[in-house]
Amino acid sequence: MGTALIVEDDPDQATLVSQFLRMRGFTPIVSKTGGDGLARARLRTHDLIVLDIMLPDVDGFEVCRRLRGDPKTRATPIVMVTALDGPPDRMRGYRVGANAYLTKPYAPEELFGAIDSALRWKADLQVGKIRGEIHIELPSECPLLSDVNEFLTGLCRETPLNADQIAQLRQSIMEMGQNAIEWGNRHRAEALVRVTYRTYEDRVEIVIRDEGPGFNPREVPHAARPDDPIAHMDVREKLGLREGGFGMMISRGMLDELRYNARGNEVTLVKRFPHDAVTGR
Repeated sequence: MGTALIVEDDPDQATLVSQFLRMRGFTPIVSKTGGDGLARARLRTHDLIVLDIMLPDVDGFEVCRRLRGDPKTRATPIVMVTALDGPPDRMRGYRVGANAYLTKPYAPEELFGAIDSALRWKADLQVGKIRGEIHIELPSECPLLSDVNEFLTGLCRETPLNADQIAQLRQSIMEMGQNAIEWGNRHRAEALVRVTYRTYEDRVEIVIRDEGPGFNPREVPHAARPDDPIAHMDVREKLGLREGGFGMMISRGMLDELRYNARGNEVTLVKRFPHDAVTGR
């Protein structure tokens, strides 16, 4: 099957995970600290990383975030294994790029299921010619959206996008993310916003999905339209809405493509790399 890097400071847990991984055909390599785990992950390619969160130096959340921000390790499947079982911890794990999150104690079948899920993610990347993909879930809270946007901006800096393109994509993520929180999930903190980051040979795609009923983006009277960008302001005043409504129009102008799914609860933001970065000329 290949090699699996285990980042775990508890020797008993490391031995247990190693035994389970051998049952699946992996050759386990154990690292006892977050710093050493990062160094080993960057030194050679691993087929899987099993990552504890409570480490003596750099915690697992930060290790995962750095792995996802590094082109050398961005596409490595990561399973988080931890005693932290609260929903905020789980959401944070997915937010920094974990493919699966498993809480201790667990049965072997649960670990195998988490591993299978992470490996399927890698297989999907290869089939879809995607160079990297990260899934993030966050509650409908704007401060968390800002944190996610900072993380995504860091990922974009590792692509051929130039500074102006990154700034435009960053603004569009905030606009569409706030729409998902405000209009899709109606500020219900327990409702999730799911963000997917994908890099291809010629572009970056950001998919933002809310849990709302959806809408028709062509029929929103309180949003600005290119043919009459201020007509919606009277509608917003009558409805008692805050000033705004320019998010979709602004984003369309800053992106190469902005498209909604049929239901209207998922939007895809597309920013293409400069032509010379794709052709090499």
